[in-house]
Amino acid sequence: MAVEGKTIDALSQFELSPVLGVVGQAVSFSQSNLFMLIATVLSCGLMLLSARRAQLVPGRLQALGESAYEFIAGMVRDQVGDEGKKYFPFVFSVFMFVLFGNLLGMLPYAFTFTSHIAVTLALACVVFVTVTVIALMRHGMHFFSYFVPEGAPVWLWPIIIPVEIISYFSRVVSLSVRLFANMVAGHVMLKVFATFVVLLGGLGAVGPFVAAMPLAVNVVLVGFELLVAFLQAYVFAILTSIYLHDAVHLH
Repeated sequence: MAVEGKTIDALSQFELSPVLGVVGQAVSFSQSNLFMLIATVLSCGLMLLSARRAQLVPGRLQALGESAYEFIAGMVRDQVGDEGKKYFPFVFSVFMFVLFGNLLGMLPYAFTFTSHIAVTLALACVVFVTVTVIALMRHGMHFFSYFVPEGAPVWLWPIIIPVEIISYFSRVVSLSVRLFANMVAGHVMLKVFATFVVLLGGLGAVGPFVAAMPLAVNVVLVGFELLVAFLQAYVFAILTSIYLHDAVHLH
């Protein structure tokens, strides 16, 4: 928590700093990179451990892994159809990476790497390029018919085609900004109300009573941010599935 001269410093939590000492500076290895690595390890570890000793009656860890698997598998099946099964590992990996990134940021002294537009933009670009390559591989040049709605009169093509192209490329902005903005807004709110607790708590005898209100708000916000952490991972995954549907079916 940063309280400098009784002012609220809510943005310092997003500053990058090198870890691993001189090595971190030399290779630009920041706390964002560290927590991305942790998120990857935790995602892989959860699935490996949950499947390591699979039982007919699953334990808690196995149930958690199976629930995550079935949740995303059902989403891909519903959005893309049976043809989407081959793309399930990609969607599942994206979901777990974003989810763990969001949840790790809720821990004290942790870093929310999904609060950086560079990270969310990179993820969105990976999804965009992957979906576009899949569409080109499946349909070849016929893919470009996606930008001409069926039944549209020829004289409207000069207007419709640029609009469709802009809409297609705006997926990158939509995916990246939505996740980035929600993470930043939530953590700024948490920091602001947490700072209020500290500032108001120092007002003497009445301080603890006055600070109780922002403390209660912060507790509610923590629960809300946990929900948002899951919802944003879900939104990222389901939009990826919708884009895969368009790539597979071209409509």
